[in-house]
Amino acid sequence: MRRAGERSYVYAKASAIIGRSFVGKRIGSLGAVNWLAELDRLIFPAAYRDLPEKELLVDLERRVMERAAKEIVKIVNCFSRPPELLVRLLRSYEYSDLKAALAVLAGDGREPPVFTDLGRFGQVNFGAWPDLAAMLKGTEFGFLRDDPAAGKAGKNTAGNGDAGNGDENTRLQTALDVHYYTKLWEALLAVPVRDRLESGKMVAEEIALRNVVWAIRLRTYYGMDAGEIRGHLVHVETGRGGKRRRSLTEDAEAALDCSPDNFESWRSWRRAALLNPEIPGRHWKIDPRHVQNAAAEHLYRMARLGFHKRPFTLDATVCYIKLKLFEEDLLTSVAEGLTLGLQSREVLELLEAAP
Repeated sequence: MRRAGERSYVYAKASAIIGRSFVGKRIGSLGAVNWLAELDRLIFPAAYRDLPEKELLVDLERRVMERAAKEIVKIVNCFSRPPELLVRLLRSYEYSDLKAALAVLAGDGREPPVFTDLGRFGQVNFGAWPDLAAMLKGTEFGFLRDDPAAGKAGKNTAGNGDAGNGDENTRLQTALDVHYYTKLWEALLAVPVRDRLESGKMVAEEIALRNVVWAIRLRTYYGMDAGEIRGHLVHVETGRGGKRRRSLTEDAEAALDCSPDNFESWRSWRRAALLNPEIPGRHWKIDPRHVQNAAAEHLYRMARLGFHKRPFTLDATVCYIKLKLFEEDLLTSVAEGLTLGLQSREVLELLEAAP
């Protein structure tokens, strides 16, 4: 009874937060915004800032991120013993911060990025900046501490900018992604099946789509071959316990057999709905950004439906977290688009973000 009451309380609080968030029908209100200052006033009507646009963009993105993280922490803290699955989802912020830290250390190594306060759920000691070894001490990120590229970045604090390169940075970021999703999958499997009917599908779909997006990006932007790309994928399987097993790399590997500039070769691909459409009279070429945006929109719809489909369950809380992360990405994308001279409705169209 205590657990049922706890989850009912969590769902009520999460519903109230979602009602104020820019998801669902409230996404439409973003389409009327024409200036960054307008967006700031829409998001933070009682605490907007009077800053030049360049400064406002950085400040607004930071506040959007901080608000989203705070609202996720608030819900996870409502559990007397938060399930590891929820903690893992929350720690996606920590992985992003660690990626940013490694990128800065590989550059000039002087000014730290802004780190997200996760309270008792954080592992990395970002207060030890820029000492990478001290930051990672006692955490599960020992594989980074022992990585030559990460170690070199950690020592590059004199502003010489010679540590690391694009390939090494991509490899380190991929290693963090693989680590995050592997741990997330392990946390999911530790949850009783009855408590992950929707979240299980959603996490599996997210990993499969992450593999698809990375496979296409690495092939298109970096010219990697299939063998190299497979080393950047998250290799986990669904269907344990006597059920048919399916690798969550299947769709990504199938994409490697398709031509990046021949739409016909993709028609039988299981994820063809994610592709940028073929326009008559124009040469078609796969657009990784379109695939990524379409994948994000698909996952958003899964989270939105799942949140209301199974109220008072762990599934609903998982969907709540994903919705808040989606909102954060949406708002920062609109903010960046406005500074580039786009209209907010154009950004929403590019992101395929619909109420």
